[in-house]
Order: sequence, then C-alpha cells, then structure tokens
Amino acid sequence: MASLKRSLAVDSHGPNMSSKVYVRSTKNGKVQKIVRELYLRQDIPCSSKLCATCLSSAPADSNGNILPFVLSEHPAGTKAYPQGHYLIPDTNALLNGLDLFEQSSAFYDVVILQTVLEELRNRSLPLYNRLIALTRSEEKRFYVFFNEFRLETHVTRESGESINDRNDRAVRRSTKWYSEHLQKTVYAAGRTNKCPAVVMLSDDRENLKKAKAEGVTASSLSDYVSGLEDADRLLDMIAAAREGQDARAANAEMLYPEYYSLSKIMTGIKAGTLHQGVFNVSPYNYLEGSIQVPAFDRPLLILGRENSNRAVSGDIVVVEVLPREQWKAPSTKIVEEETLNKNENADNEEAEAVVTEQERKALQEEVRKTQGKSIEGRPQPTARVVGIIKRNWRQYVGHIDSASVSLTGKQGRSQNTVFLIPMDKRIPKIRIRTRQAAELVGKRVLVTIDAWDRETRYPVGHFVRSLGELESKAAETEALLLEYDVQYRPFPKAVLDCLPKEGHDWRVPTSLEDPGWKGRKDLRALLVCSIDPPKCQDIDDALHAKPLPNGNFEVGVHIADVSHFVKPNNAMDEEASSRGTTVYLVDKRIDMLPKLLGTDLCSLKPYVERFAFSTLWEVTPEADVVNVTFTKSVIRSREAFSYEQAQIRIDDATQQDELTKSMRILLMLSKKLRQKRMDAGALNLASPEVKVQTESETSDPVDVETKQILDTNQLVEEFMLLANISVAAKIYEAYPQTAMLRRHAAPPRSNFEELANQLKVKLGFDLKTDSSKSLADSLDTCVSPSESFLNNLIRIMATRCMMSAEYFCSGTQAYPEFRHYGLASPIYTHFTSPIRRYADLVAHRQLAAAIDYEPLDPSLRSRAKLEGVCRNINVRHRNAQFAGRASIEYYVGQALKGRVIDEEGFIMKIFSNGFVVFVPRFGIESLIRLRDMAVPEPPSVFDADSYKLSVQLPDGKDQREEITVELFQKVTVRISDEKEESTGKRKIRLGLINAKIGGPAAASAEETKTGKKNT
Repeated sequence: MASLKRSLAVDSHGPNMSSKVYVRSTKNGKVQKIVRELYLRQDIPCSSKLCATCLSSAPADSNGNILPFVLSEHPAGTKAYPQGHYLIPDTNALLNGLDLFEQSSAFYDVVILQTVLEELRNRSLPLYNRLIALTRSEEKRFYVFFNEFRLETHVTRESGESINDRNDRAVRRSTKWYSEHLQKTVYAAGRTNKCPAVVMLSDDRENLKKAKAEGVTASSLSDYVSGLEDADRLLDMIAAAREGQDARAANAEMLYPEYYSLSKIMTGIKAGTLHQGVFNVSPYNYLEGSIQVPAFDRPLLILGRENSNRAVSGDIVVVEVLPREQWKAPSTKIVEEETLNKNENADNEEAEAVVTEQERKALQEEVRKTQGKSIEGRPQPTARVVGIIKRNWRQYVGHIDSASVSLTGKQGRSQNTVFLIPMDKRIPKIRIRTRQAAELVGKRVLVTIDAWDRETRYPVGHFVRSLGELESKAAETEALLLEYDVQYRPFPKAVLDCLPKEGHDWRVPTSLEDPGWKGRKDLRALLVCSIDPPKCQDIDDALHAKPLPNGNFEVGVHIADVSHFVKPNNAMDEEASSRGTTVYLVDKRIDMLPKLLGTDLCSLKPYVERFAFSTLWEVTPEADVVNVTFTKSVIRSREAFSYEQAQIRIDDATQQDELTKSMRILLMLSKKLRQKRMDAGALNLASPEVKVQTESETSDPVDVETKQILDTNQLVEEFMLLANISVAAKIYEAYPQTAMLRRHAAPPRSNFEELANQLKVKLGFDLKTDSSKSLADSLDTCVSPSESFLNNLIRIMATRCMMSAEYFCSGTQAYPEFRHYGLASPIYTHFTSPIRRYADLVAHRQLAAAIDYEPLDPSLRSRAKLEGVCRNINVRHRNAQFAGRASIEYYVGQALKGRVIDEEGFIMKIFSNGFVVFVPRFGIESLIRLRDMAVPEPPSVFDADSYKLSVQLPDGKDQREEITVELFQKVTVRISDEKEESTGKRKIRLGLINAKIGGPAAASAEETKTGKKNT
C-alpha cells in the first residue's frame, strides 16, 4: 500500500483560505503533492442575543429567514461571575460530566464547539447522542459553533503536535475569541457592565494550565460546580476522578489479570484460539457467566470473578477456552451476592481480594459435587475473559447499601464512599463517592459506571440523581424505564412542529380532487371494524370480509397510514426511529409518536374517515389465497370492538346484521388459516399472561387475573400474520437488498437438551426438535389428563429455549435464513402496527414505493443505514418487552401487598439449595430457598439425575420430617409480599405448604408406561 504522510500549513493565497498539503508516495515510488483547500468564513454567528454585530450580518436560510439566536442576553451569574457567563466545555469535561449538563438547576447558555462535538462522537456515541438532544432543547440554550470554519477560530495542526493537543488549542482559541468578540460588541454599545464572562470548562490539568498562561478564563468542573447553589448534589455527579489513580495503582496489588493487547486479540480470533461474544450472567448465580460463540454448540461457562475479569453483563468480550481438565458443569446452586458479601466496607479498598472467603467456599462446593448423568451434570467448555471489545455500561438504577453508609463512620458534608446495589442482580455492586450518603438511604438512585481497574474489586461510578423513595409508584416506574433505556421524556418542540397545523381538527379532504386522495381507493362503503384489547386508543388495524359472486370471499386488512403524516428524515421521523416502539406499562403508555397522531389522526377510530393502507385478498372458502392487492385507501370503521365484545356478538345467534356476518366469515377463515399454519409446523407457544386491574382514577392495583384468550384474539392474529407475510413477499420482490424483514432463527438443538432430558426423565415425554413441525407435534403430546395446565407450563419452558426474533435488512442474509421458525413462514415482516413500531413504518414506505404510489426515499435504499435502524429497533423492541414485564411484576407485588393467599403452583426448576415455583393464577415465578424454609438452612440431598431434592425439616419436636420436591411437581404455596433486601423491590414471597407427590410428574410417567396417555 502507498504510505501517506501529511503536513498542514496555512497557505498564502489569502486570509480566508486554509490549505492542507498531503505528500503521498505511490507504489511506483513517485511522490505526489495533494492540496486540499478549506474556505474560512467570517459570518458564522456567535449566536449571543447581546451581539449586534452578528445579528446584523448573520446568514439566512434558503427562505431568507435568519435562524433565531440561542444564547441569552441575560445569562445566569454566580459568585465567581456575577455579571453572567457563557460556558465552553472541552471534550474531557463532557466525558466526565455530561450528567451535569443535563441538569435543570444549572448549565445553561453553553457553546458546543464543532471540534468538541466531533471528538465526543469518536470517543462515545451514546454521550454524543445525549449531547445532540441537549442542543435541540430550546430551554437549555446549547449552541453548536462551527469553529473549524470561522477564520478567527480555525486552528491548523502544527508539526509534531498531537491531535489531542491541537484540539485543546482549538478550544482555548475559540474561548478567547468569544470573550474578545463579545467585549468588543458590548462595549461598542456602551454597556461595559453587561458583558458576560466566557468560561472554558476542562478537567485536563495541562489544558487549564495553558489557558491560564494565555489569559483564557477557565475552570475545572469541580471548581466551577463548587460555586453553584446546589454544589453538594452536583459535585457527586462528576465522574470518578482519575487524578492520583495511576500512582495508587503502581503501589496496589493487582486483583485481576491484565487484558490481552489488541494485536494479540485480533491474531487469536483469526486463529480460532480466542472467541468473541456477549457476556451474560446467570440470574441465579452471580458468580456464573456464559458466552455463546459459533465454534461451540453449547455456551462457554465463565466461573468466578477472576475468570469474568471485570466483565459486566452485556459487555462484548473476548474469551480464551480453558484446558479440558478445567471444564466444569453449570451450577446447581443458588448463589446470591447479598448472602455471601454482606456488610462490606466500601472505604476499605486496600484489604480487598478478588474472591472473598465466602465466594471461594461456594466455588469449591460446586467443584466437589458429584457429576451426574443429567444434561446439567455434564462438564462443558469453560473459559476466561481476556479482553473487552465493547463496554455495555449504561446508567444503572439501585439503592444505597445502608450498611456501607454506617460503616464509613463519617459525618458532615465530606465525601463518603458507599456501595450502590443495582436493581439488576446480574450487575455487581458499584462503589460511589457522595456527600449525600445519609439522604440517599431509602431512595431509588441513578448512577453511572466510570471505570473498573485491575486493583479494585468493584467498578467505580458516580451519582446521577435520586428518583424518589423506594417503592413509590413514581420512583419505581421511572426506575424501570431507565433500567431498560426507554426514552420517556416529552417530545421536543421540533417534533411537535411536524404535526398537522390543524391539530385535532384535521379531516380527510372532502374533495376527491384533493392531493391527499391521489392514488387512493375509496373504501368507505366497506363494513370495516376493529377488534382490540379493552380501552385501546391507538387502533392500528381494522378488518372486513364479504362474499363474492363466485363463492369466494374478499377479505381486507386496513392499517393506519402513518407514513402519510411522518415523512422520512424529519424531526418526527428521527425521534420515532430512535424510540423504535411504543412501550406499554400497566398504568401508562410511552408513545413512539405524539398522541395527536397515535390516538387520533392515525388511529382507525369508528365513525370517522381515516387514511389507511389496505391489503385485499380474494380467499376461497378453504382459506386459500387466490390473489392479493395493496392500495392506499380511505376507510370509515363502523365499530371498535374489544375482544370480548366481538366474541359476544359473534356468538349471539340473534345478531344477523351484515357487520356481524362479516365477523363470522373472518372467524371461520381464521380458524382454517390457523390450521394451515399448524400443519406447516408453526409453534403454539405460551408465556405467562396476566392482567392487573387498577382503580380508574389512581391507577392503584386492585387485583390480578389471568388473561383469557378468545377466538377473536386468534381471528385478529391470523389476518395480521397473513398481511405481514404478504407484504414481506412484495417488498422483498421490489427491494431484494434493502427490504425491512423479520426473522426467527431455528434454535440450536443444544438449547433443548436440558428440557428434553427433564421431560424424558420426569414425565416420559419425548421432545423432538428436528424441525418446528416435529417440535410442535411433540409439544402437543406433552399432556396429562389429570393436570390440564402441565402442557401450558411445558410450552412456557420451551419458549425460553428459543432464539429471539429480530428485524434485519434482506441484503444481509441468504434467503433460507429469512425463515420465521415459530410461524413456519419462509418470509415475514411487520406491517400491521405502524403507530407503535418503527419497523412497520419503514415497511409502509417500501410497500408504497413497490406499488408505485410514491418514490422511495434514498435513505431506504441504503443497506448500511437500514442495518443501523435494525440494530436500534431490535434493542428497543426487546427492552420494551422487559419494561412491560417489569411493570406487571411491580403492580402484581403492589396488588398483593399485605395479603396472604394460598395458591397452587408448579416446580419448574430445581437447585441443590432451593427451587423455582410458577404460580399460574398470577403469572409469577419465585425462588423458594432452603434457608427460607428453616433456620439454620436444613440439610438436604440433591439428585441431579432425577431432578429431585429431599429436605429434612424440623418438626418442632427435635425430630426431622423429610419432604421431597421434584421437577414439574404440583405444590401448594403461601403467597405473601416482602421488600427484597438486595434490590429494594417489593417482591412476591412464596412459602411451601404442601407438596403433592402424586402430581403430574408421577401421573404422566405412569400413563406413558401403561399406554393410556391421552394426546
């Protein structure tokens, strides 16, 4: 390859021209001189409303409008800057203190230099995105100044100068120019006492030293914050200082192994001796992690702190497989950090060891245990982390360990070192320093991890803010939104400006000559209706069916035409793309789109005309599709039914109106479509489905009930699936490289090994996993006449063995990989919910172009851009599901608060020191630990081969009663509530009352032997 040398100089062609001179030697040895010229301007405004000079000469946009100036003419003052001040942070200040800049109590009128913005983007894309959001906030007044293109602030890199030093010099130059520029214009106006100070913020000591020498007003973050009113709280938000850490590290004992060099990692991955993947921590054992890599059928186990080597759950890591003699079996024991490492002193870093004595004993017990023949008992490949490719650190929600506060023994406003215990048990304790330790006890707290060095046992972070009291509805709801990175802030003004000016008064144009009608079919005469959950306001879809003269049926699925209102690449589209999906909680909905669209103008409400995107089929009485067409349309829904209302109307023989007959046709066809899918191998899986009843005014939980699945639920599901499959085929035909599709990969056979062995050993069932068809058929045989719920339980467990479905761009996969395993469909997309899913909006735009309704935006022809969209919406979709489940879990806990209920449950997982019970009525599962059953923890015998745990419980007469619990066993449990010490959450507590040994495990096994099993 040609070598490239670069030198920079300001060319002498003119004062407004900067030349970059590149000297390159080519392959044949010749030297080429390449000159890149940059035009520097003097009309880029400072954007201060105090500056008459910039106001009079500011450039206008294409419409002749001068963009409004951002920086206030009355900026806030402090003790150090009583005349008011503007702030110019360097990259270092933003990396260490972006949480500060987001605060509402301070940090207004901030100039973000182009140099800093670009450097931050290279250093941390999440922080860059947060900063961009601040620049869009009218309230915060953050102004992006293009210093690289203004003559007076442009800086050329000097010979031998590092890029970092050049960027620091650019920040100092811009700060000095701003100060001199404002003084000149303000003094010229005769307002000598009105000129604000321009303050450079930096945590780089060398940069501050040079600023002082050059006469630039500058301050460190901590010095600046110390002069603010809310200093104690704000100082806690500065990232953990690294000053002096290197010196301490030199004298400290290294607890963790050093990571491999980047070159060694790359060489090892290429050679196949190292492997890369996502590090996941077991929810039952914080000392056990795993990583799935293509080279191994089963996950690689990572046991103990030393082998996990500072990896946090979700990090992309590089691992090295240990020698075969060091391979271990997965843990059969519940290991929780709060029981092993209670009352640790957060200040006592010097006395730390990477593994505590309690953890060492727990690991040794696991190593000594007898290896059985069960799947869990087999040793499997074990590895250690040797490098981190990408940290998945985010903001974490938790609570302050009160023991760590009392152990510090410090009083007053000095900084105390305390532990934050995250809500997510897979995340290690985080050591933070705070001046508010006493006030934060009992609060839900948000923190950020700053570093995890080799010499510290736990990661180090800083306080961001308090969310409120533990268990309060507001704090716990915000906590789960933050925990799953749900974007819940109000829509910014730029997004709301994209809404129709008519607001709620917008109507479908009355004249068919209006441009809004161009290319649309008038389907207002069709008997269309919607069927949704009760109180649904964002109605995405509606249906109709009618007989045709030839004996077939016309069936239509009509979807809200969101793409008419949300145009590509505007502020609303960017916001929707970022949010990815609407998030449904028990008491609220976090919308992807503003409510004006989601619950009104786009929603297919009854009795009003709405724009739609319609899929129309001709279908035979046997539910075979004869043909399909797609069209933009206008519809008028006749009714909005809930599932229950629609079912009642269909079942009422006295109802013989045309709309009811239409729904009966839809139901008849949906059952045949469903049977065709099942015959093709589609899976009928299950998940815990409960509904929390709340008071209408307060949203306080009242009761919990299991969701009932009606025929009308399946009616809607079948036609939505048919529409999605039909649209997928059409957009892939039109755009084979960039169609937005959704796939569900076939799970590796190893995913089902454990469940298959459990079913064989305990129930005598044979789970076949050769294909989705064989899996579906074998699941159908897993039934017990004596216990109807058993099949549902097995389906829930089978669902957890599956891969996650994902959005993808068609050009990134071979066609056989498009297949949706669960639906047994060769191709699939999401089209039917554009109000609440961004993927559907993309599919709408591609379908509109495929039918020549409108041209396709160039952004939707870019595979790279669509791949980025897919990555984001896959994460957002998954997080939305987790947030929804967490909301249900919280409200179920609140609904049962103070109550004691006896219910039946099923054992779905067995450990050597406890077991997991699933309670169908409430859709909950919870651990029952042996230490919860008696104190001290009762002796027990765990048989891993037969999934059986025998426990000797005291009977109160100095004797012991032995009880045995087995996998799939039906038990009676006492449900109460407790505040979980480790997470601060109110959780369901289960206590074992009665174990019915003659439950489904025994019955089904016996039925299998005698051939009486009813399938």
